[in-house]
Amino acid sequence: MRIIATENYEAMSHQAANIVASQITLKPDSVLGLATGSSPIGLYKELIARYEKGDLDFSKIKSVNLDEYVGLATTHDQSYRYFMQDNLFNHVNIDVANTYVPNGMAADPEAECKRYDEVIRSMGGVDIQVLGLGHNGHIGFNEPSDVFHLGTYLVNLKEGTIDANARFFASRDDVPRQALTMGIQSIMLARQILVVVSGEDKANAVKACFGGPVTPSVPGSVLQLHPNVILVADKAALSKL
Repeated sequence: MRIIATENYEAMSHQAANIVASQITLKPDSVLGLATGSSPIGLYKELIARYEKGDLDFSKIKSVNLDEYVGLATTHDQSYRYFMQDNLFNHVNIDVANTYVPNGMAADPEAECKRYDEVIRSMGGVDIQVLGLGHNGHIGFNEPSDVFHLGTYLVNLKEGTIDANARFFASRDDVPRQALTMGIQSIMLARQILVVVSGEDKANAVKACFGGPVTPSVPGSVLQLHPNVILVADKAALSKL
């Protein structure tokens, strides 16, 4: 594992963008694994700025997202498809037909999970997977559990995760209770993993994931077993590691 310490969120976003931009430049038809949430927004802004300067070309890029809420239409402003359109896809020259997000409105979630795994396999896997880190150590929506889940699956969200996401909704009651998420195996099969973390409130999670034992009760701890992980975090997030 490689750890890059930065002074603040802006520097974290800049360093992370350097890594993703290098991947796109070196392999213009890369498959990007993308994340939502507040952590990668600065990274996406940096990529948009570099595209606008003519430094990046997304025309051959494909992308797969980690997860999606169950029950939210793609037009809902808190769906992760909407998030990706608003924070990246609408601002670069990526072919939206080559961008994939699980279908949270699927009538048969189990069938949708199998379909999504096949989409990833059909593209030859993910070249670089962007991850944030939840306060309880979750990656994607892989919550603390007794086991590491393998492929994409339907997950019941923990109360802490619902609380953390409530700020994005009109009320806590509006937060979906389930999501579709790539499993741990799906994430670990990426050729490279880029973890972005910022803030002192994430320091305990960083310590548990990267300084503690590998256990499904701290899902992100499994990243210690991946041969090519880069953690880009500000000093506040790294303060307990």
